[in-house]
Amino acid sequence: MRIPPGVYRVEIAWTAGPYEFFGEYFDGVECAATRLCISDDPVIVWEIGMGIGDDIDRLQPGKEPQFYSDANVGCFADAGAWTTLSAPFRAFKDGSPVPRETERLPGWCERVRDESQQADLVMFTAESGGVVWLGRTKTGDVATIVVTSGMPGAKA
Repeated sequence: MRIPPGVYRVEIAWTAGPYEFFGEYFDGVECAATRLCISDDPVIVWEIGMGIGDDIDRLQPGKEPQFYSDANVGCFADAGAWTTLSAPFRAFKDGSPVPRETERLPGWCERVRDESQQADLVMFTAESGGVVWLGRTKTGDVATIVVTSGMPGAKA
């Protein structure tokens, strides 16, 4: 699926309140979902986003194709500039991440820009166990992409 070049809005839904995780209790604010708004056309159908190599036939009945992340982050990025945009997140010294030169955005988000390619990467929190949803218009075009976060205590 290709999304036309352009400037797109990113929105984040937050949850707040007490929760239990591995027997510990927390008060906190967590990212529940992040949405890339590609168009304002109404969404008439939702479908699960699949990764390259994912096979829906290998899922057990009643299960959703979830993503897993060691770092509990996700991103929206211009695929054509992926190598440059993702480089700050792949820099390590002695096994530890080095400080990166990114733009801090509200809500624990970061942005990297590649002006030469007019491309951005927006990184956001996304707990393992989340699902990617594609919202399609009546013409079949993708109007929005939603990444849900696998919330603490959620069943996988």
